[in-house]
Amino acid sequence: MVSNSNLLAFVDARLAYEIDVVAASRAQTADTAVIVDTRKQLSWDHGHVAGALHLPADTPDARLTMLPRDRTLVVYGWGPGCNGATYTARRLLAEGFDVREMIGGYEYWVRNGFALERGGTVTRQAPDRLATAES
Repeated sequence: MVSNSNLLAFVDARLAYEIDVVAASRAQTADTAVIVDTRKQLSWDHGHVAGALHLPADTPDARLTMLPRDRTLVVYGWGPGCNGATYTARRLLAEGFDVREMIGGYEYWVRNGFALERGGTVTRQAPDRLATAES
């Protein structure tokens, strides 16, 4: 049986590491975080968080030097069923970056009606009432 203190430590660590889409949007607006898309090129081209950097999992290490070290990097993948962002986060943490993983990923960013970019055009979809804080 796992002790209560071990479970509390685990939950505290998750809360320190994970960030939801609302907090990620606020951090991006405040310029305290840079959002990083970890999905493949085809997914990026389909649409991504407006203002995000693209850093797919197979990115060469040389590109990591272009990432800012003065702000938190918020990584995301497709959604709750995707762990690509977790692999990228681990890689960036090992390189000394300040990293948080955006829970819900691109799916919940879209469902909350935040800005999307596709082909150089920024749009927003109507928020899903079941996924937003206002529901």
